[in-house]
Amino acid sequence: MADLRIRAGATRSPQRGGGHFAALSLVTLLSALLTCGVRCAESDKPSNIILVLVDDQDVQIGGMVSEFTLEIYSLSFVSFTVTPLCCPSRSSILTGRYPHNHEVRNNSLNGNCSSLQWQKGPEAEAFPTYLNKLKYQTFFSGKYLNQYGSKAAGSVGHIPPGWDQWHALVGNSQYYNYTLSVNGKEEKHGDSYEDDYLTDLILNRSLHFLDDRSPQHPFFLMLSPPACHSPWTAAPQYQKEFKDVQAPRDGSFNKPGKEKHWLLRQPPNPMPNSSITFLDNAYRKRWQTLLSVDDMVEKLVKKLDSIKELNNTYIFYTSDNGYHTGQFSLPIDKRQLYEFDIRIPLMVRGPGIKAKQVLQAPVLNIDLAPTILDIAGVNLSSVNVDGQSFLAQMAPSLRNGTARPYFLVEYTGEGQPTSDPTCPKLGPGVSQCFPDCVCEDAYNNTYACVRTLDSKMNMQYCEFADSESYVEVYNLTSDPHQLENIVKKVDPSILQIMNQRLIKLQSCVSDSCRDYKQK
Repeated sequence: MADLRIRAGATRSPQRGGGHFAALSLVTLLSALLTCGVRCAESDKPSNIILVLVDDQDVQIGGMVSEFTLEIYSLSFVSFTVTPLCCPSRSSILTGRYPHNHEVRNNSLNGNCSSLQWQKGPEAEAFPTYLNKLKYQTFFSGKYLNQYGSKAAGSVGHIPPGWDQWHALVGNSQYYNYTLSVNGKEEKHGDSYEDDYLTDLILNRSLHFLDDRSPQHPFFLMLSPPACHSPWTAAPQYQKEFKDVQAPRDGSFNKPGKEKHWLLRQPPNPMPNSSITFLDNAYRKRWQTLLSVDDMVEKLVKKLDSIKELNNTYIFYTSDNGYHTGQFSLPIDKRQLYEFDIRIPLMVRGPGIKAKQVLQAPVLNIDLAPTILDIAGVNLSSVNVDGQSFLAQMAPSLRNGTARPYFLVEYTGEGQPTSDPTCPKLGPGVSQCFPDCVCEDAYNNTYACVRTLDSKMNMQYCEFADSESYVEVYNLTSDPHQLENIVKKVDPSILQIMNQRLIKLQSCVSDSCRDYKQK
């Protein structure tokens, strides 16, 4: 394959105007250009697959410009991450497993993020390995796992199995001044927009891959841009967009964390003006970075059309976790059990999918791996996954499937062994602290939840592994913003059912994670 060191900004779009519609005109992406009727089988070649995985994009607080929901893609799902943090969530996407089964607990090496244990076990069974065996041409570019490329994780020479072309970011999301592993070789980048802006570089290398592919075999691309993760560095032409946008002030914004886990009870309320100014600025910058993602997907779609592969390609768009900006007076982050952090976008177009559908049956990020393998023709009974294929919901004529009435969300909190200098009064064990002594995480911010979502019940039941054995319960039908913990009001028999479901899910493996016979 030819040299892939292409200028990052070589295929830019002209600058566009501001406003909500411009914010995520992923619009152009999964709508007019993307509709496709039945199977679109112009040949016997298996369908191509593309997965666009963005970083920290929310659904609940306006990150998807919700007023245009029905206009921006062909098919959308009510979708959740099984753990609201980058590395464990991405590990779940790659393996189709809950964190208790792939054992990646947080973003640290000690938490198994890209560790040697991960590499020897779950990574060797990740879905790209199956695609590669089926002669899919595989390409990865962008952020992989937070500890990828570190010396203790095998440095840049480690290429996970299953990938033909590998262009992975070393470490966490950056837009400039980063290092890539390019097929196992170190490649350093600086601060030139034309040469180095990572979102654009990902696009251009993917286009180059498509030019060099073999038309006789299908392809799989996984594109993982840094947007909209901090440091929120927008492309130069987008840095003045959304000047008047601010974080939404409704729902749980600037509300006290009453009757919630202690971590939610410690932020001052109302928030100081300095915190609100900070989070409003972060909110705007997040939107700005997503404009380049919009460009990326639009150009990718046009490329597929020009090489006559669009009608035989499934394109998935999702995020690793949600996000919050001021909800329950927490400035900015993820990691919490609430809808704003666990709800994620999931959009798809492809063969057999009717346009402009919104399906309510919940889909999880652990369902992506089995769905992609299902599309590729893999016998799923031979694959060790906890998730289930949603090909049946995407294209009902192609498969039979069952809905999921409830599922697990689990998270293992991170803390520091010594007191945070910005917040000594809270003592050791906390992390992600802000100058006004608001900490977003702690060792005992460790929880497991059973989320029930079907025609009869919309409820969340969570247990914390802390000295209080704290429990939070929410009826999301009457309280969609999770303002009232109803653990003391709900029927004890319902609590018992939820507890039993939680115990079962926390120890489930593979098939047992999909056994919903217990009421």
